[in-house]
Amino acid sequence: MLPRRVVVGVDGSPSALAAVEAAAREALIRRAELRVVHAFVWPAMHVPPGGSPLGPPTGGVRESISHLLSEAVERALAAAPGVVADRAVIAGEAVTALETESKTAQLIVVGHRGSGGFAGLLLGSTSVHLAAHSHCPVMVVRDQMAAEGPVLVAVDDTPHNRGAITFAFEEASLRGTGLVALHVWGTWSDHGDARPMDLVDLIGDVETLQAHEERLLDEALSGHREEHPEVTVRTRAVRGRTRPTLIEASRGAQLMVVGARGRGGFTGLLLGSVSQAMLHHAHCPVTVVRSGRI
Repeated sequence: MLPRRVVVGVDGSPSALAAVEAAAREALIRRAELRVVHAFVWPAMHVPPGGSPLGPPTGGVRESISHLLSEAVERALAAAPGVVADRAVIAGEAVTALETESKTAQLIVVGHRGSGGFAGLLLGSTSVHLAAHSHCPVMVVRDQMAAEGPVLVAVDDTPHNRGAITFAFEEASLRGTGLVALHVWGTWSDHGDARPMDLVDLIGDVETLQAHEERLLDEALSGHREEHPEVTVRTRAVRGRTRPTLIEASRGAQLMVVGARGRGGFTGLLLGSVSQAMLHHAHCPVTVVRSGRI
């Protein structure tokens, strides 16, 4: 049986510290331990791990990382008093280290932006890579988070969405909040500035299509409502363009949950354009749940 563990990646940036606070709260409500991880490629730095002989004895990279982790743990304890937290420094690339950590975690949490420069680019690529390849759900946290509001789950009629729906119900239950299940329909293409193809233009019967999409949404939620009667659910079947509709809906949510295909191929194709758009543009934290990873 896997340990009950929430893992958060840190790099000292404000975004990573916001992720630490979110991860601490997640660990507490899940009755899980919190593992604060910093990945570091020692050989590539070309600097000694200890202090420079010309500088103060506490000015080395090792001391800086120790301070970074101590600050992160302090933020975790302040955000979620009572949470059990440990720390780890892992030699290697962040994406590899966190993907490995995901094998024994319930949830991986990372910040939306890194500490700037190459670190910022690394963290951005880390979130996309993890969302596509992690062995558990991945939460990407914004600097500012809403403490209130429902959990928002994007629902479609594909099998890879089932894990996201399950996670969203469980998360709403843990947080003691409601759930908004949003299904966007009507367009065949949602890329670029070109006008998307609309089913209504081809079929013409808006009411019939709306009723059909509402049935699909209800069927997708079937069983979850019975399993979580404590969660108040509001369903929305909206005709429109998927990405802008979901981004706008995220304004009033404390968390958005989206699914990912979980199949082979390039990272961008594996994750999907909608999931990537939410990671970059949603107004609240986003959790990506790969098919079969919950």
